[in-house]
Amino acid sequence: MTAASPLSLYREAVERHGFAPDAAQRAAAICLEACFQALHGDEASAQYQAVPGVYLWGPVGRGKTWLMDGFHRQLQVPSRRLHFHHFMRWVHQRQFQLSGTADPLAALAQELASEARVLCLDELFVSDIADAMLLGRLLQSLFEHSVVLVCTSNQAPSQLYADGFNRERFLPAIDAIERCMAVVELDGGFDHRLHPGRACQRYWVAEPGQPSGLASVFARLSEEQPTSREPIELGHRRIAVERRSQRVVWCRYAELCEQPLSALDFIALVDEFDHILLSEVPRLSDASALGSIARGTEDGAERVEAGERELPVLSRRDDGVRRFIALVDECYDRRVPLHIEAEVAMDELYADGYLAFAFRRTLSRLQEMQLARFGVGA
Repeated sequence: MTAASPLSLYREAVERHGFAPDAAQRAAAICLEACFQALHGDEASAQYQAVPGVYLWGPVGRGKTWLMDGFHRQLQVPSRRLHFHHFMRWVHQRQFQLSGTADPLAALAQELASEARVLCLDELFVSDIADAMLLGRLLQSLFEHSVVLVCTSNQAPSQLYADGFNRERFLPAIDAIERCMAVVELDGGFDHRLHPGRACQRYWVAEPGQPSGLASVFARLSEEQPTSREPIELGHRRIAVERRSQRVVWCRYAELCEQPLSALDFIALVDEFDHILLSEVPRLSDASALGSIARGTEDGAERVEAGERELPVLSRRDDGVRRFIALVDECYDRRVPLHIEAEVAMDELYADGYLAFAFRRTLSRLQEMQLARFGVGA
């Protein structure tokens, strides 16, 4: 066995670093080990032969990302590791740049194959129809070019985009995943993000009528550096702040999550600041639903084409909740602490609604942010 391989890293974590033994993690490590050894065999290197990838799925906190990152760090072949929404942002940009090419997706796949033998994608989750339409052909083309995919997801391949419009157009992507990747369910029954560790509170419930408690948090994190109320710029939009210093910013929920910002804007925000403070976060689940989508609109046309399927019940706050989820994902993936002051306790933020499934991951990540081990210099 290679000295530093997925299975040896798992064993070292359990035997020397106090990790709790987990049969599901060990089974996933064995599967990643097979992929790892196949990639580093002489025959694979010489002939660039097809090697099955690995698709790790299961509930939040089961160690999927940890296992994939250990696999990726030890690779001796060209590879790329991206969060899935970063990858899709790049795909959309490159497809636009290749718009004069006869088959942009095939060209994009060939470009990726020339740069990376292995592509690791974290948190694969498809909710956008544009992503769904692209992925089917793109994944097939990547597999045809012998790119090895290793992915993590909260959903089995068959569950991806389950309630999406025109889902039949996404089925080739599911078929490609199941044919070309080993699908491994990872659920040892324990959320490892909640493993005991020294607490570091980064979530508070606001006291009605009292000044925000984030003022003292901001002062401590800014360490007497010069501060201002100068707005920040995200996506050519000026965003008002409560306070900012060189590496710390404090915004209200309405400014970051109820403005038309995208995941790309949150990437830029995390690029600039080491700590993000968010105040006035309301109860995010809301019983009041939005009106139905009218015929004649793009979504209405898709509804007709899909056979008048029932549209999901959305609330007036769900657009903001999507942005909040994207902000938490970006902070978590980049290990940037997010300090929150909210109207209600964490487990009451989004108790029910259309986004409840996606919010489970968000809740788990917020819980892990309450531990000192999260982030650096917190």
